[in-house]
Amino acid sequence: MFALEFPPINEILRWTDVVPSVNKIALIAIAAVVVASVIFLIAGNADGSTAPRGVRNLAESIVEFIEGQIIMPTMGRDGLGWTPFLLSLFSFIYLCNVPGVIPIIQMPATARMAIPLFLSLLVWVIFIGVGFKHQGIGYLKNSLFPPGVPAALYLLVTPIEFISTFLVRPFSLTVRLFANMLAGHILLVTFALLTEELVQGGSIVLKPVGILPFFMLVFLTAFEVLVAFLQAYIFTILAAVYIGGAAHPEH
Repeated sequence: MFALEFPPINEILRWTDVVPSVNKIALIAIAAVVVASVIFLIAGNADGSTAPRGVRNLAESIVEFIEGQIIMPTMGRDGLGWTPFLLSLFSFIYLCNVPGVIPIIQMPATARMAIPLFLSLLVWVIFIGVGFKHQGIGYLKNSLFPPGVPAALYLLVTPIEFISTFLVRPFSLTVRLFANMLAGHILLVTFALLTEELVQGGSIVLKPVGILPFFMLVFLTAFEVLVAFLQAYIFTILAAVYIGGAAHPEH
């Protein structure tokens, strides 16, 4: 009798601690920091007198992408000083996302709420700090009382601006990254289990059917490679938009 038994949600999201308070999620996050640091340290120590190649070429390509596709469209040349932060943010998120499609690991660290929430709160603190640094107390006035709005509408506009700017932004950043990576992880687990059950536990009639969820698993794995990049890009570009908007409200 064919019966697919899906593991409890706790089993596919929680992992036995390697040492107290350190499990697979923590190890992935640590590995992401180490890998990114090694790449840019090697690139920084490479011979600059020759054409970039290998790790240095990779690092320069990532820096050019961050500057050309994220900073310049959202912050302009004044935002180039934020390259190290946005580069670190993008690299860390991407390297936390991509283990979701690596065999054996098969878990994105960002599919746990803690990491997206921490990164979102970090961006929230930074863009508010930038707003007060560049605009002083006028940052609150410019954010809550947009110029050009009829005075009578401030009763409606001001609460909406407060909620959307100071409350919804960190929440939306967190949920967007967390929900997309968690959904992808659950889909991959579902089709992997379905393939295994049909091929190994199904009847002779059902065994050939196992090729269908396997093809879907391959397709979703390729799709999750794209999602890993897109979610890192979206998170980083929104961070740049928020920081740039706090520094230059006219933008």
